[in-house]
Amino acid sequence: QVQLVESGGGLVQAGGSLRLSCAASGVTFSNYAAGWFRQAPGKGREFVAYISQNGYTSYADSVKGRFTIYRDNAKNTVYLQMNSLKPEDAAVYYCAGNRSTVGHTAIYKYDIWGQGTQVTVSS
Repeated sequence: QVQLVESGGGLVQAGGSLRLSCAASGVTFSNYAAGWFRQAPGKGREFVAYISQNGYTSYADSVKGRFTIYRDNAKNTVYLQMNSLKPEDAAVYYCAGNRSTVGHTAIYKYDIWGQGTQVTVSS
C-alpha cells in the first residue's frame, strides 16, 4: 500500500523554524517528483514547493528564500525546512508525489497525497 505520512508540524512563534518530513512507504519515492502544498482555513490548497526526481526545485514566491525542500533517498523521505515563519504561513501542509518524476505546481498532477500536518505560527 502506497502511503505518505507527514510529520513535524506544530506551534511556533513568528520568526521561528520548523522542519516537516514526508515519509513514503510502499513506493520508491526517489522515483517520484515530490511537492508540498498548504491549505489555510477558508482558502484553497496552494503550491509551496516541489523537487523533481533529478533534484531540481521550485518555490512559491511567498516562501522563496525562507523554505527549502530536499530529499533523503536512503530514508525514502522528503523534507521541507521552513525558516523565518510568518503568521500567514499557518496552514495544514500536505506532501504529494508525482509519478512523472517532473515537479509541478498544479495539484491535479500529483498521484499520491499524505494526510497533512498542522503548522501554527503565533505573532
